[in-house]
Amino acid sequence: MGWLVALLIVVALVVAAFAFGLVDLDADAGKIPDVNVTTSGGEAPSVDANVADVDVGTKETTIEVPTVDVKPAGDAEAK
Repeated sequence: MGWLVALLIVVALVVAAFAFGLVDLDADAGKIPDVNVTTSGGEAPSVDANVADVDVGTKETTIEVPTVDVKPAGDAEAK
């Protein structure tokens, strides 16, 4: 815990030194190097995939669907 407090104090002192102008860093402007990149047409990699056979089909079937009766709120009977 004590090292954390010490670290925070050091960071605060460094920030204060920059803020009050006690530390002034001057650096020469850098230069990005010239890079020439040439490319030519590429080719997609060949892939040999062994996958499962999937049979897709349809069949007719009958499904019983429930019915729903809706009564307006004015027609509801007291229970």
